[in-house]
Amino acid sequence: MTRPAETQSAVSPNGAARRPDGGGPGFPAHRAVQPAVGWGLPLTVLIAGMFMSILDTTIVNVAIPTIQNEFGVSTDDVQWVVTGYTLALGVVVPVTAWLGDRFGLKRVYNLALLAFAAGSALCGLAWDLNSLVAFRIFQAIPGGILPVITLSILYRIVPRDRLGAAMGLYGLGIVCAPAIGPTLGGYLVEYVNWRLIFYINVPIGILGAVAAAVVLPRFPRIAGRRFDVLGFVTVAGGLFALLLAMSEGASWGWGSYRVLGLITYSVLSLALFVVIELEVAEPLLDIRIFRYWPFTNSLLLIAVLSVVLLGVLFYIPQFLQVAQGWGAFDSGLTLLPQALAMAVLMPIAGRVYDRIGPRWPAAVGLTLTAADLYWLHTITLDTPREHVMWILVGLGAGLGIAMMPIMTGGIAVIPMAQVNAASAVNNVTQRVSGALGLAVLTAILTMQRAQQTAGRAALLPADTPTPHLGPQGTPDWVGMYATYQQTQLQVFVAAIDDLFLIAAAMAALGALGALLLRSGPAPAARTGSTPPQQATGSPIPANGPVQDAVAPAASSDPARHTDRLVDVRSQS
Repeated sequence: MTRPAETQSAVSPNGAARRPDGGGPGFPAHRAVQPAVGWGLPLTVLIAGMFMSILDTTIVNVAIPTIQNEFGVSTDDVQWVVTGYTLALGVVVPVTAWLGDRFGLKRVYNLALLAFAAGSALCGLAWDLNSLVAFRIFQAIPGGILPVITLSILYRIVPRDRLGAAMGLYGLGIVCAPAIGPTLGGYLVEYVNWRLIFYINVPIGILGAVAAAVVLPRFPRIAGRRFDVLGFVTVAGGLFALLLAMSEGASWGWGSYRVLGLITYSVLSLALFVVIELEVAEPLLDIRIFRYWPFTNSLLLIAVLSVVLLGVLFYIPQFLQVAQGWGAFDSGLTLLPQALAMAVLMPIAGRVYDRIGPRWPAAVGLTLTAADLYWLHTITLDTPREHVMWILVGLGAGLGIAMMPIMTGGIAVIPMAQVNAASAVNNVTQRVSGALGLAVLTAILTMQRAQQTAGRAALLPADTPTPHLGPQGTPDWVGMYATYQQTQLQVFVAAIDDLFLIAAAMAALGALGALLLRSGPAPAARTGSTPPQQATGSPIPANGPVQDAVAPAASSDPARHTDRLVDVRSQS
């Protein structure tokens, strides 16, 4: 028999569900799928897997000097352990939305967990630098898939009115993993073995895949969705070129032909990607999601937070180890209270978001972040480590309050059918803005050091006597070298202070941008102008609501509503 009206939906004449914007078949808008065990346990499983993949982006940084010494390679060569991973992420993240739709979110998540564990094991077994870089690239493929798929699943299993609380827990992986990475990595490198930073992922990945297979619900997939080859080639090539230019700009020279050529190619390739995605029937990433201003605004604020977070995580260890002489583990311990502050406040911020919306948590968090960054720009060579630690706690509090309300408020306005694309764009924004921001800050640091060194040398009178250090008979050049080293350290710290001042200004502008976010509880889920329909191939229960259902979003083109309505029939 024919199902009642609530199971009818607009479909094309060939029976395939029309895309939410009317561009073609195969893009159903899935309603939230409630697992039998509730959403708390599945969310915990998702966080564990995603935490592992993001942790690996920073835990490796502290092991770079040790890896360099063991393999006997140059500093430029060993940096490809990090650069190769970043470049692979830029290629794989855009295709993740298609993988989730084509093969199913649960299946892709489980396979990505197992592949990440396998890649981690191979990295631990690496016998030289080339093999390690190759295995890191292999590891980056599932490492880029996991955060995107996790966010897509989260928006399908969590009720709309509990998204803030769920995203507060989800944010523990996004923000806390990069902060915990240096601490854990520093301990393993300094007291155990650097290979353990990879081996530790193997049991976590296997157990996580088993748990996901048991507790995660099944999600409908779009078996007939085509792969947008031209879109993939252009976006992957553009992001690859951009990330490569940002990663190697400092060593190649920002004005070199290689860097300028890569940036030019990136801009042209990404512009062509936009044109292609607006023309093809089944785009790789539906960039029409940028029509939703709250989502676009959230991406801008996420870019600011990514630059601030990665900049602090990169330069504070540099300050502690290079300027003050602390070891890797002690530097990691300095960052740990910041991570704990974020871990405590993120779930609270999520609950506050559910009640009052993203505007005020984001504005307060970014204001606190700006104030602490301004405070951080006053550190000197003699600043106690405990003082730096307390400043970082305040900074972590600001980030913990702001991050998840911003991200949740942006994706909450996206129709469910486009959440996969929104998750991929969100992840690309975090990766690219972090890499781009760190590259720009590094370039500013280099220029500031050169200018301040020249300025101090110009202020030094030509007849200044060389200080004599050490016992009688010590050559004068020893005192000259010591003076030079001390001056370089002071210049280095002063240049870092300037970077923190720039970051404070960015956070302050972000606080103003946060005032444009929504205020008030989350709106009702966007299901479009027609009621939900059954997903293709999903049985309709005889005594309950249709789960794994689809509901096309409202279209702005009246002509698209002229398609005839076809009843979705099933046996009762």
